[in-house]
Amino acid sequence: MDHSVQTPSRPPYGMLAVLMIGAFITFLNNTLLNIALPSIMKDLDIVASTVQWLTTGFMLVNGILIPTTAFLIQKYSVKRLFLVAMVLFTLGTILSGFAHAFPLLLSGRMIQASGSAIMMPVLMNVMLVSFPIEKRGAAMGVFGLILMFAPAIGPTLSGWIIEHYDWRMLFHFVTPIAIIVLLVGLFLLKDKKEKVDLRLDLFSLVLSSVGFGSLLYGFSSAGSKGWDSKQVYLTIIVGVIALVWFILRQLKQEQPMLNFRIFKYPMFALSSAITIVLNMALFSGMLLIPIYVQTLRGISPLDAGLMMLPGAVVMALMSPITGRLFDKFGGRILSIIGLAITAITTYFFSRLTFDISYTNLVILNSVRMFGMSMVMMPVSTNGLNQLPPRFYPHGTAMNNTLNQVSGAIGTALLVTIMSNRTETHAEELGKEAMKGLTAQPTADQIAQMKQEIGMKAMLEGINDAFLVAAGLVAVSLILAFFIKRAKQAPDTETPQGNPAATEGSNN
Repeated sequence: MDHSVQTPSRPPYGMLAVLMIGAFITFLNNTLLNIALPSIMKDLDIVASTVQWLTTGFMLVNGILIPTTAFLIQKYSVKRLFLVAMVLFTLGTILSGFAHAFPLLLSGRMIQASGSAIMMPVLMNVMLVSFPIEKRGAAMGVFGLILMFAPAIGPTLSGWIIEHYDWRMLFHFVTPIAIIVLLVGLFLLKDKKEKVDLRLDLFSLVLSSVGFGSLLYGFSSAGSKGWDSKQVYLTIIVGVIALVWFILRQLKQEQPMLNFRIFKYPMFALSSAITIVLNMALFSGMLLIPIYVQTLRGISPLDAGLMMLPGAVVMALMSPITGRLFDKFGGRILSIIGLAITAITTYFFSRLTFDISYTNLVILNSVRMFGMSMVMMPVSTNGLNQLPPRFYPHGTAMNNTLNQVSGAIGTALLVTIMSNRTETHAEELGKEAMKGLTAQPTADQIAQMKQEIGMKAMLEGINDAFLVAAGLVAVSLILAFFIKRAKQAPDTETPQGNPAATEGSNN
C-alpha cells in the first residue's frame, strides 16, 4: 500500500475556503471574549482568579486534545473531522450563550475548545499537502491574512457589543454564523478517505492527557496561587513525569500517537525552539497592555480595543506579503529583521509611564505587530517544510501543542513576575513615602497615598515583566541566526532510516 502523500495538481480551493471560514470563527470567538471578562465577573459575581478559567480551561482542553489530532488526521477524512469540530464548537457556543451560572458557561467554553482543537491542525495539514514547497509561503500568507482579521476586529467588536448589549450577545452573534458554516461544509466538502488500519493507543492517550493537562493546569494556576503552592508544583511534577513517560512510549512504537522522531529534523527542531520562546514573550502584549490601558490609564474597553486594531490590521495585511518574501528569500532574514523589531519595541514597552500618549501607544503596538508578522509564519513553515509529507499531521499537531504549553507557561511566568515585582515596588515606595513625611497624615491622605503607591508599583511591575519578555525575544533572535532554508527530506525514510515507522495517509 502506498502511504506517500501526493500534492494535487490543483489545490482544493473550495475545501480550503470552508476550512478557513470555520477556523476564522473559532479565532474570532477567542478574541471576542477577552474584553468581556470584567462584565462576566460582575454579572456572575465571580473573582478574577475564577473567570480566568474561561481562558485556562480552553487552553487545557486544547492541550489535551491537540496531540490526538495527528492520529485523527491519518484515520479520518477532512470532511468528517471538520463536521465533528463545527458541531462541537456550535453546541458549546449555544450553551455559553444561554449560561446563567459560571459552571455552565465554563462547560460551554470547554466544548467549544474541543472543536477548536481539531479545526486548526486539520486546516494546517490540508494547506501543507495542497501546495508544493516553493508556493507554500504565499499560501500560508493568505491563510494568515484571513485568520489575522479575527484578532484585528475581535477586541473592537467585543467592546462595542458589551457597551450596548449583554455579554451573552457575543455568543449569540457567533451561533448563526457557526451553523451556516456547518451546513456549507456538510454540502460542499466531498473528500473521501481510504480505510486506514490505525488504532489509538489508549494508554498513550491517558499519559498525554495527564502530562499536557497537568502541565498547563500547574503553570496556569501559578499566576494566582504562587509558585510555592503545593497544588502548583505537585501538578507540574506529575505533568513532567507523565510527559516523559509518554515521549519514551511514543519513541518505542511503530505507529505513535504523536511522533517525537520529527525532532531529528534540525530545522523543525529549531523552529519549535524559536516558537516556544517567542510564544512565551508574545503573551506579554496580550496580557499586560490591556491591564496597563484599562486599569492604570482608565481607558474604556471600546477605546482599548480600537487601540489594538491598527497593529492587528498591520499584522493581517503583512501576512501575504511575508509569505511571498518567504518563498523568495527564505525564513532566516525575515526572522532576524522581525525579531529585532519585536525585541526593540518590547523593550520600549518596559519603559511605560502614566504620561505616554494614546497615539504613541498605538504606534508602538503597531510597529511591534509589524515585527511579529515577519516571524511566526515563516519560522513555522520553514520547519514543516523539512518534514516528509507523511509527518505533516505530527508536525502540525506538535506545533499546536507547543503553542498551548508555551503560552500557558508564558502567561504564568509574566503574571508571577508582574505580581511579585509589584509587591516589591510597593514596599520600596511605601518606605520612601514614610521617610518623606514631616507630619502625621490624615486617614484621607493615607488612603490617597496607598492608591498612588499601588498604581506606581503596578506600573513598575508591568515594566519589569515587559523587560523579561524583551529578553525572551532576544533569545529567539539569537536562535534565528541558525535558520537555513529547509529542503524536504525524502518520504521513503525516517530519521532512523525506518520506512515502516508511522505509516499513514492524508488527503
